[in-house]
Amino acid sequence: MMDDLSRRGFLATVAAVPTGLALAAQVQAAPDDSQYWERVADLFDAPPPGIIQLENGHFGAMTRSVRMAYAAHIERVNRETTLYTRGAIGPDLRAVRVKVATLLGVDPTEIAFTRGGTESMQTLILGYNRLRAGDAVLYADLDYDSMQTAMESLTQRRGVRVVKIALPEPASHDAIIAAYAEALQANPHVRMVLLTHLSHRTGLIPPVAEIIALAREHEADVLLDCGHALGQTDFSLRAMGVDFAGLNLHKWIGSPLGVGVVYIRRDRIGDIDVSPLEVHSDTIDARVHTGSINYAALLTVSDAIDVHDRIGVANKAGRLRFLRDRWTRALRGTPGIEILTPDDPAMYAGITSFRLTGVTSMAANAALRKSLFDRWNIFTIERDGPSRGACIRVAPSFINTPHHIDRLIAAVDALRIEKRA
Repeated sequence: MMDDLSRRGFLATVAAVPTGLALAAQVQAAPDDSQYWERVADLFDAPPPGIIQLENGHFGAMTRSVRMAYAAHIERVNRETTLYTRGAIGPDLRAVRVKVATLLGVDPTEIAFTRGGTESMQTLILGYNRLRAGDAVLYADLDYDSMQTAMESLTQRRGVRVVKIALPEPASHDAIIAAYAEALQANPHVRMVLLTHLSHRTGLIPPVAEIIALAREHEADVLLDCGHALGQTDFSLRAMGVDFAGLNLHKWIGSPLGVGVVYIRRDRIGDIDVSPLEVHSDTIDARVHTGSINYAALLTVSDAIDVHDRIGVANKAGRLRFLRDRWTRALRGTPGIEILTPDDPAMYAGITSFRLTGVTSMAANAALRKSLFDRWNIFTIERDGPSRGACIRVAPSFINTPHHIDRLIAAVDALRIEKRA
């Protein structure tokens, strides 16, 4: 183990890493407070000169301070190797776990770390052991590709029937509720439902608490995919009645790549199988086996949460909605442009997708995405999966300004006019 001198040296190194915040403490910041959000943007490295980065959905950039903290953690793990990872790291990892549990408003015994939201949801979908031959499971067109594949695999794994529904477009609160109600009514043997908290395809946020309550009335459990929701919008797992959830810490929380969380309410842990690589145990940790982990990335989650808390989830959610509203409200109702997510504030955060009317193939949307980049230096991404066709996803972040959004508005309108000509 480290002697006192080297330990003090390491702690001094970490203490010397600046928070990266010119923000003295969390304040209530207006979404259009340009000075405040310029200071937030300064926490991050800018994209290459001239590029307008509106594809922040794959993963979130670390602030410079978090990246420096990550480097310090890497340095320690690399220097001390197993002297640290087989010893003093234990209390440090437990402290990170407590911090994440506090962020989520749950007990530390109800969460376990994974390598991302996909692994978290895989743990839940493939491990859910209350299914019997003849039961059914339900998912929707806007759910994540890997989760859909996992749900389909349950036919062979559990002997169940798989039901897929298309969510209504344009969406509304009542229409979404009706879609799930009709599916559950028509398929009374559904015992498990996959629900995406915030769609990576369109940005749609369904009425989570109401769908969970509806599923319970039909004796079905909901597995909630929160991969994009955490850090992008304010929510409470407990208030929504969530029993099972997969979450991501390297998207909108801004930790290093490769860190996720699986949540299982304490009295439901037994409903998820123990990993075949683990000895049987009643703990949530026995449900996940990642092998050797990126210790430095996991330790850095604490630093990322510090920055997240300093800015504040309400401020972050407000800013992302402000940027999203600027372009959707300018273009909604324009002939030839379809905005795929409604303006109901309960049903969106920062991500929203659009489609040029009649442009529904992935190839055509890839060409549009390429035009946005080649002609206007605007980076977005095409997404497939919605039942009515592919689309372009716009995912702003804290580096973006109203000027960036105005450039997007002008570019999309120009593409619309060219298509109609």
